[in-house]
Amino acid sequence: MTEYDVVVVGGGAAGLNGALMLVRSRRSVVVVDSGRPRNAPADGVHGLLGREGTPPAELLARGREEVRRYGGEILPGEVADVTRDGERFTVTLTDGSALHARRLLVATGLVDELPELPGLRERWGKDVVHCPYCHGWEIRDQAVGVLATGPMSVHQAQMFRQLSADVTYFAHTAPPTAEQAEELAARGIRVVPGEVAGLEIADDRITGVRLADGTVVARTAVAVATRMVARAGFLANLGLRPVPHPAGVGEHLPADPMGRTDVPGVWVAGNVTDLMAQVGPSAAAGAGAGAQINGDLVAEETRKAVAAYSAPTHGRMP
Repeated sequence: MTEYDVVVVGGGAAGLNGALMLVRSRRSVVVVDSGRPRNAPADGVHGLLGREGTPPAELLARGREEVRRYGGEILPGEVADVTRDGERFTVTLTDGSALHARRLLVATGLVDELPELPGLRERWGKDVVHCPYCHGWEIRDQAVGVLATGPMSVHQAQMFRQLSADVTYFAHTAPPTAEQAEELAARGIRVVPGEVAGLEIADDRITGVRLADGTVVARTAVAVATRMVARAGFLANLGLRPVPHPAGVGEHLPADPMGRTDVPGVWVAGNVTDLMAQVGPSAAAGAGAGAQINGDLVAEETRKAVAAYSAPTHGRMP
């Protein structure tokens, strides 16, 4: 089967929940899933009521099974390009195959761009973290280092101070202003000047942060604000491209509150448009977008039904 009401690109929480809403409305749906969720390195999903601590892979496996239960399809693969062909979209995969759909839900998430420092990527999602709500409890009361990289770093340090009394701010490429330095000092957050060269790792854990001058500051966890970039290059032929986020934290695909983009027939949900959304809000956004897409299809079908009903062949005149 290559003809669908909706192709969902992305098999994370947003994409699967959107697909679930659609298949329960008896829409033909396929989810194209690259199998590279953003939270794959994490041990568990946090802040999700009823599923606290569930391993990400387990949560997604349950979601895929629920979509299949109502007739939805899950297709492993990656989208290379999307074009409009009259009233439908042609979705071309990297293997050359093509799918056709009346509507498109994009939930491909984002890529976290980390500074190029030894140890960061290796420990990402373990003891190198970014979100106090996703990982803060797990590193509570530890010696936390905040690697300053941009406009959110001071705020990040203040958030992790709620979870540990031992927080050090490594100025690196984003030294605090005088006002920010006063705020950090007032909360007992030490500021270490100078650039960071990398992390010290031993026995599969962080033991310290190494400065460019060779000094090592003992730490057991590091928080860093990544640059978040929407995975959306395959939409270029539709005129949809990621743009800078107003908060200066990366690039996203803008949409209205229900996920509708400027391109008719294309909706987005999850981190591809809301860079800071956790799993719960992403899933909710997917459900909302799925309901909106179904409503849009119903409206289109009603217009066509009225036109056919009013045609002379039915003995009626407009």
